[in-house]
Amino acid sequence: MFQSFTGSSRRPRQVNLSGRNPNPFAASSASNTALVNAQQERFLRKLERDRLNATKTIQRLWRGHSCRSKTKNEWRDIWDQIGDRGPGWSAGISAEERHEIRGPESFKLEDECLDDLRILLYFADLKVAEDMRRLDWFIRRLLKTIEASPSTFTQKRSRFLLLRLERLLLDALMLDMTPPAVSPDFTADSLSILDFLTRTIPKDTAQNASQYYRTLSRVTVRANTQPTRIQDCLLRSVLCPLEQITSETVSAYEAFATAYLSTPNLQMYLRDFDGLMAGLNYRLLAMALAGLIRNSPASRILVSDVPENEGQLWLLAYFIYSNQLIHGAETPTVHAPDPDYVAVVSTLLCSLADEISARIDVDAIPVEKGPSNTEDRQGRRTSIQKRLRMPLPNFVRYEILSLVNQRSIASLLARTDGVAAHGTQRAQSSSMNGGADARHLAGYALTLLRVFPRRGDEIRMWLYLGSTSAPTSAAEVSGMRLPAIKYFWKATQGTSIYKSIYQDQNAALRLLRPRYETTLEDTEEKDKEWGIILLFLELYTFVLKVMDDEEFLSGGAPNILGGSGFGSSWTRESALPLGEVKEMTVFLKNLAFTMYWNASEISGMSEPGSATSISSYFNTSGTPKGLTPRDEGAGSGSRNKTATGLAGVPIDHVKGIVTGLLRMVYERDSRRRFLPKDHWLMTSRFDMDGFIPDVVAEEESRHKVQEADDEDDEKNGEIEEEDNEEGALPVSEIIGTRRTQHTRNLEVLRRQQRKASRKKYLEAVTPRLEILQNMPFFIPFTTRVQIFRQFVLLDQTRRRGGHIDPDNWRLSIIQGPHRGIESRMMEHEIISRHHAKIKRDNVFEDAYDQFYELGEGLKEPIQITFVDRFDTVEAGIDGGGVTKEFLTSVTKEAFSPSNGLNLFVENDHNLLYPNPSAAEERKDLLREAAFREGSPDWNDQIRELLRRYEFLGRIIGKCLYEGILVDVVFAGFFLLKWALTGGSGVASRESGYRANLNDLRDLDEGLYQGLLQLKNYEGDVEDFSLNFTVTDTISAHHGSGGGAAPFRTITHELKPGGSNIPVTNENRLVYISYIARHRLQLQPHLQTNAFLRGLGEIIQPSWLSMFNQSELQTLVGGDSSEIDVVDLRRNTLYGGVYAVGDDQKEHPCIQLFWEVMASLSDVERRNVLKFVTSTPRAPLLGFGQLNPRFSIRDAGDDQERLPSTSTCVNLLKLPRYKSEKTMREKLLYAVNAGAGFDLS
Repeated sequence: MFQSFTGSSRRPRQVNLSGRNPNPFAASSASNTALVNAQQERFLRKLERDRLNATKTIQRLWRGHSCRSKTKNEWRDIWDQIGDRGPGWSAGISAEERHEIRGPESFKLEDECLDDLRILLYFADLKVAEDMRRLDWFIRRLLKTIEASPSTFTQKRSRFLLLRLERLLLDALMLDMTPPAVSPDFTADSLSILDFLTRTIPKDTAQNASQYYRTLSRVTVRANTQPTRIQDCLLRSVLCPLEQITSETVSAYEAFATAYLSTPNLQMYLRDFDGLMAGLNYRLLAMALAGLIRNSPASRILVSDVPENEGQLWLLAYFIYSNQLIHGAETPTVHAPDPDYVAVVSTLLCSLADEISARIDVDAIPVEKGPSNTEDRQGRRTSIQKRLRMPLPNFVRYEILSLVNQRSIASLLARTDGVAAHGTQRAQSSSMNGGADARHLAGYALTLLRVFPRRGDEIRMWLYLGSTSAPTSAAEVSGMRLPAIKYFWKATQGTSIYKSIYQDQNAALRLLRPRYETTLEDTEEKDKEWGIILLFLELYTFVLKVMDDEEFLSGGAPNILGGSGFGSSWTRESALPLGEVKEMTVFLKNLAFTMYWNASEISGMSEPGSATSISSYFNTSGTPKGLTPRDEGAGSGSRNKTATGLAGVPIDHVKGIVTGLLRMVYERDSRRRFLPKDHWLMTSRFDMDGFIPDVVAEEESRHKVQEADDEDDEKNGEIEEEDNEEGALPVSEIIGTRRTQHTRNLEVLRRQQRKASRKKYLEAVTPRLEILQNMPFFIPFTTRVQIFRQFVLLDQTRRRGGHIDPDNWRLSIIQGPHRGIESRMMEHEIISRHHAKIKRDNVFEDAYDQFYELGEGLKEPIQITFVDRFDTVEAGIDGGGVTKEFLTSVTKEAFSPSNGLNLFVENDHNLLYPNPSAAEERKDLLREAAFREGSPDWNDQIRELLRRYEFLGRIIGKCLYEGILVDVVFAGFFLLKWALTGGSGVASRESGYRANLNDLRDLDEGLYQGLLQLKNYEGDVEDFSLNFTVTDTISAHHGSGGGAAPFRTITHELKPGGSNIPVTNENRLVYISYIARHRLQLQPHLQTNAFLRGLGEIIQPSWLSMFNQSELQTLVGGDSSEIDVVDLRRNTLYGGVYAVGDDQKEHPCIQLFWEVMASLSDVERRNVLKFVTSTPRAPLLGFGQLNPRFSIRDAGDDQERLPSTSTCVNLLKLPRYKSEKTMREKLLYAVNAGAGFDLS
């Protein structure tokens, strides 16, 4: 049986078309042998034919070469024989001797010269030394002819001969070494002839300008050590094609810019560099470059021999220099940059943004030469990385830095017609030009922000101070100015992107998706519109930081200023009308929602190199980091977006700007309502019925990813510790460890990649959670509170193994699986660590000592035993609410200004915030105690202070975790930091907390008013003699002599060199923003971070980010709205005699109590509530959420006895009063007298 038997006895049909026997063991037949032989013979005949054809080709080429050589030699003989060569033309005379004897005579006739030239062009070969000698002789003779008769050539046929001569001379000058047969003046003579030819045939020279200037660039580099005559001739030759006005002059300027101005160090090679730049027609240069950039990407315009990015850097520097040389002495108004200048500089800056930002602040770093095999492996990428480590040339750095000054930036809008930004009829005629201006200005400004991030606030301020001409009617005065904010806002409103997203909630995704079906021009046009929108968002975000609420709400006032001054009303005039603010928030809401809800679709398109999404515009080159576009290959350029004028802005940065601005406007609306009640909600975009379960499921996914991230962070920490243990030498310098270090680096890189991929995964699977954390105002407050409580419940279930009740949790610990004595000891330790004895007169310190080490374990149930100073256990009822009593006691003691802890201070409105000078005061104490600054003991003492802040954060977190309300009211700016530290981590600098002028009001009303007056001061603020420094006042402690505590001052610079920078009318806004940042962020940084760190250990920061500052205060202390007696009655528990019987009727005394409560004022109700629960505010979701529940039990029938309470269990012990009058009097007396457990 054959192995291939398939169950059928019928032989399958076999068809063999190969001509070969399928049986490998069969002997080849005669026919097959003949076939093979025939094929072999055919192959040999083909080889013979190919050999014969190749021989014919070689013979033909050789015959042609021989014929040409013979013909050229004949022409050489003819050229040597005709004409009067003079005595210096002997072949045996050297070039120096020939030059000394006597030069050639001039041509007598034009025909003689042209015939001589025609024959010379027949045979001239620059590789032949004698031909170079003949060319040298001819141009010397031609020079004498030109000197004798400048208008030598008039015949039409001379044009083509002269053009060929020009190309021959350019090729000769390109030679690196001049043959010794030519005279020493060959280069100078050639340049003089080129100057003559350019004037004779200017149009042809302009058409050949690329070769012309590429050659002159090579000559310029060699001319540094040449005689003065060569320098003079070179300067004339460079300028000559640019001075001839023809139809091709612009082409000449294009070639000059791309082939000559990309040459490095021209200012060093040319002795009269300023003369060269002054001789240019700047407007033609700017127009030529702008047109060139419009027609091709910036990365494709250079034709010089220098590396691409290096050539662009020098071109940019020379272009800036020429502009400043032309306009240096003019006024700022006249010096306003023209659109072509803005377009060229913005495009070049955009294409070079990464390189400039990487090299502009780099000191000279010696680049170590690695092994040659390493360089061979890395190739061009290594050379690029080395270049990025080198500093910019001084000339380039100086010129680029000159862009960042107030004069150049504030004047950007001076030539812009504000009409084009408005929607008037006159705007329609100039909308095209105005729109282009706005696009170029936006790209230019955004690129500056990207290249100079450290000076971002200054750039934004200078732009903000700029203005453009305002549209005027017959009734208006001409010369009025439109603030920059309003100019870019109107330009933003005019973009199709803004209109689409504002009108259609779903349009944003369509605009952010790749646009394969559109042309490259349409795509770039859309991308430029994004640039306008982004710049407006940047500027408006900056302005909101220094604009107070009154100015913001005055947006409906007249918005046009006369004159050019920026007096007290410039900020007010920059405020947008409130109706337009509402319109803007609709646009931002639709855009932000899409960016978070559809993050998976957008982020998937935002990888580097994706040229089909908006991200390729935000990263304009679309090139992998470290590679130039040339490295990608020419084929990738067809879809690569080189959007003119926008620096690369990552999509996460855009998301952060949009989120941050939305929050800033929302915060103002929260302080002083100016938008409709439900304006911020976007519930129509969600399925609200299943919203809470969906969010809880997403939180579960987030928790799993977070656990994986924590594991990777721990492993990375272990690797770092191992590296630190290697010793002082870098691991790469220890013999035999390079491979190990490489393996470790790869492992760290893999973990970072996994972390990034998990972040992408979270964006895809947790869109609701992302929206809640970054834009919580899209969801109703009550829904968010329910979600918060669900998150807490989920965490409790996870941590306690499903045993939520404290007693059940302790029982589960005790009854857990026992594995011996060690297991029992561990269980006992867990229970004992969560139990503490607390003295009533030392609550905070006892709590800190016994519970600080718990850390995150404070989430678990704790047991508190209150003892007196003799360690006697305090009598009382423990209904499971002692924890509440403990927490409220700790917060009352720690946050009380009179407690001596001095951890928190109050403002004028009794709002609490961390003591900004606490760290400095502790340092003063340590200095008095003779601690050495920076010593381990010193650092331990500072850390001890910060641990107390951290512990306080945990206590507040514990209250939130357990749903316990405390009577503590924090300052709004401090609560705002809670809310803005737990976002998704996307562009945290843009969407995180931003110190602003309005927040200073909660910190220091006097400072706020002073800065407000400084901002609106109409005179010269230099009269105040302020500089960029700030003085902190530190209260010192009592000295040995007692008396009042003195004060000490510390001066800090707000920016490097701030003590030497005066505050002027122009930079006062930056000064104000720096003061706000110092007071609100930098000064209390250590204390605030420690508190938030402790708070974050108990409550996930992402949970807190679901609320704004006022909502967080409600979460901590309860609802400040009117007490709902009906809801309180519905959720009250009764005990003892007051227990409700089977008839479901309340006790008559209870009925009296509720009648009295209903008759009390809201203030009196709050006092009663505080008397029982220790807080005067109701829980967020009603009294059903109060933990423990509000309870009433009888306290006898003594009519003279006062009501008393056990606040630990929210218990009111109420005597059985007979009348409503007695009930009211006794209740209010007890409440106002502060009666408590001791009076029961």
